[in-house]
Amino acid sequence: MQSRLRRRAAVLLAGALIPLAAPPATAHAAPATRTVTAGATAAAFAAAAAKYEVPRDLLVALAYAETHLDGHDGEPSASGGYGVMHLVSNPANRSLERAATLTGKPAATLRSDDAANIAGGAAVLRAHADDLGLSAAARKDPAQWYQAVAKYGGAASADVARLYADTVYDLLAAGVRATTPAGETVTVPARAVQPQRGPYAKAEDLDAPNTLAAAVDYPGATWAAANSANYAVSSRPSSDAIDRIVIHVTQGSYAGTISWFQNPSAKVSSHYVVKSSNGAITQMVREKDRAFHAGDYNRRSVGIEHEGYVSDASWFTDAMYRASAALTRNIADRYGIPKDRSHIVGHSEVPGADHTDPGSNWNWSTYMKYVTGSTAPTNPHTPESVCGAGYKVIDSAALGTAGTAYLLYNSGDGYNCVATLKKTSLGTATATSAYLEVQGKARVTDSGNFAYYAGPVRAAAAGKCVKWGGKAGSSTYDSPFEHCG
Repeated sequence: MQSRLRRRAAVLLAGALIPLAAPPATAHAAPATRTVTAGATAAAFAAAAAKYEVPRDLLVALAYAETHLDGHDGEPSASGGYGVMHLVSNPANRSLERAATLTGKPAATLRSDDAANIAGGAAVLRAHADDLGLSAAARKDPAQWYQAVAKYGGAASADVARLYADTVYDLLAAGVRATTPAGETVTVPARAVQPQRGPYAKAEDLDAPNTLAAAVDYPGATWAAANSANYAVSSRPSSDAIDRIVIHVTQGSYAGTISWFQNPSAKVSSHYVVKSSNGAITQMVREKDRAFHAGDYNRRSVGIEHEGYVSDASWFTDAMYRASAALTRNIADRYGIPKDRSHIVGHSEVPGADHTDPGSNWNWSTYMKYVTGSTAPTNPHTPESVCGAGYKVIDSAALGTAGTAYLLYNSGDGYNCVATLKKTSLGTATATSAYLEVQGKARVTDSGNFAYYAGPVRAAAAGKCVKWGGKAGSSTYDSPFEHCG
């Protein structure tokens, strides 16, 4: 066990050294301006640890595992967790309300004020220790807090509770160096701790290598079933063809997301969840079944969630990219899905989606390079992302090896759209064009020197024939009048 912990801790430390990004806009009422005192977060951890007799380094490690010390200005996680300490308010976990009772502070303050939130997290953790009968002497030893940390996560099963607590203790062993959104550095020195797991020692170790390959569709994954209320039993691909892979970001932690998908009140799930620090993969829904993850694409897609927050690039590690890309490549090969950005899409690119993940911090070029095994860069755009919501590809034409011209249609408003996406000279402005001509009307063309694509060229074409095409490099495509109606 100790050797495995050291190996994992080394990977975790690499992720811990990455600075955090700025938080997103606030969703809850918060002060219009905030005065940040130098060392304010470190001081808040020290004060909370002293008041509630919780080991300071353990408290920081727990917070880092949950949020990378980013409170997101009161924005909730996907499971309804708030602040640096991820105080949760959902039917299965009421740690936010419990913190309010223990500290006497309003829930609104606990959501948006970092110091109050840290104190609230410490109070809840201490309350779990008291419930377990931890003595004053035992409270001084971080190893004795394992069961309290496991309960803090609010997991629905002992297996996931162990995964949650192990993550915190791995961070404690590896050490933490994190930069808060305000620019403050908070550190935890690496220290060897042999956690006292108690009854959780008998729980399955979801971080251990998978020994039940028959239980999962991807041999590299560990199995942890989502609650049956959060997916639909099906018989894909015989019932519905699988032709898309959807990339998500959890807006929460790895263990927290697994726990949320096991909560019957969630009504959401994905087939896989990928861990930030080391690329560990948990499968929660069989690929034959429909996970509830992408609206209109649920029937046709496999969903992959990635631990982290859209606004914070520190979660998107190379280990995560490589592990997820290997999973995506495996899925694509098994179902004959083209390894391109028309078929491997972000949640935000699903028609009708109101989500923004994976967001601008997700490196599509790196990810697709790993998926395809190519050293050449890939176009981060898709014809759907260029033309906009509601448009679907109905035809395409290869422009040699230089690019592809696409014709799309929006059944909602009767408009066609043409976009030409480059495949070579990506990022460099080269001659590219796209055009659309509705029968009886003048041709509309977008032509110039573009880095990634030409277009979009849109026109109302309900009940009309269209001529379309484009150019990339030395290749040109010109269609006849077609797609009438």
